[in-house]
Amino acid sequence: MAASPFFFNIWKECKDSSGRDSLSFAKRFRMKVFCSQKKEIPTVSARCMDDVYDALAKHLVPTAAVASNPNSKYILGLAGPPGAGKSTLASEVVQRVNKLWPQKASSFDSQVEPMDIAIVLPMDGFHLYRSQLDAMENPEEAHARRGAPWTFNPELLLTCLKDLREQGSVYVPSFDHGIGDPVEDDIFVSLQHKVVIVEGNYLLLEEGVWGDVSSFFDEKWFIDVDIGAVMERVVKRHISTGRPPDVARWRNTMTDPMQNL
Repeated sequence: MAASPFFFNIWKECKDSSGRDSLSFAKRFRMKVFCSQKKEIPTVSARCMDDVYDALAKHLVPTAAVASNPNSKYILGLAGPPGAGKSTLASEVVQRVNKLWPQKASSFDSQVEPMDIAIVLPMDGFHLYRSQLDAMENPEEAHARRGAPWTFNPELLLTCLKDLREQGSVYVPSFDHGIGDPVEDDIFVSLQHKVVIVEGNYLLLEEGVWGDVSSFFDEKWFIDVDIGAVMERVVKRHISTGRPPDVARWRNTMTDPMQNL
C-alpha cells in the first residue's frame, strides 16, 4: 500500500482586538507523517506541541500492543531538515509511549519498575570517523562539509537495522560531540523494546544505500517546517559552538542544503 500523509496541524491561542480568545494557524510548524498503515488521511488539530506529542504517542501504542511476537520491532524513521526539532520530538514521543504502555500502567508489582518499550536511535552515531575523513581524496573539504550525506555510514546503519529485525536486539554507536567521533556500542536496543524511532536528516533519501535504509522502515515521519526559519536556527547553533558567523553560514549552505532531504 502506498504511504499516505498523516497531518498534524498546530494551532495557537491568541487574543483578538476585543480581548477574547481566538484560534489562528501557526504557520511556523507543520508536520507531515507518512504512514503506510493509513487508508485515509487523518488530520489532527492541536493547540500546542504537547498535544502533538500526545497524539503521535497514542498513534504508536496500539501497534506495539498487538504485536504477536514478543521480540518484534516496529521501526520508524523520523526525518526532516536540520534544526526542525527531530530529536526533541522523538524524545517526547518515546517518553509518552513508555508512560502509555498498558503493561506498564497495569503492573501488579509496584516495587518493580517495568522496562521501557520505546527507544530513540539517533543517526548521529553513524557519522564517519575523523580518521576516515582524513583518508578521503580531499580531507579539508570532507571535514568542512561533515554532516553532508556522504560523511555518514549508511551501510553500517542498514546492517544494524537488519540485525535488530532479525535478532531482536542490537548495540549501535552514539556520537560524542566533545571528541567529535562516534562511540561504538554505546546504545543498546533490547528485546523488550517494541518501538524504535530512528531519527536523522537523511533517513528518507532515495539515493544509493540511503534508499535501502528508507525502505526498511515500518513507518516514516517527516517534519515539514519553514526552511528559512530552521536554517537560521542552525546558523545560530554553529555560532554557539565558536564558529565565526560567516563560517557558520557557509557551513550551513554547503552541509545542510534542503535539496538533500
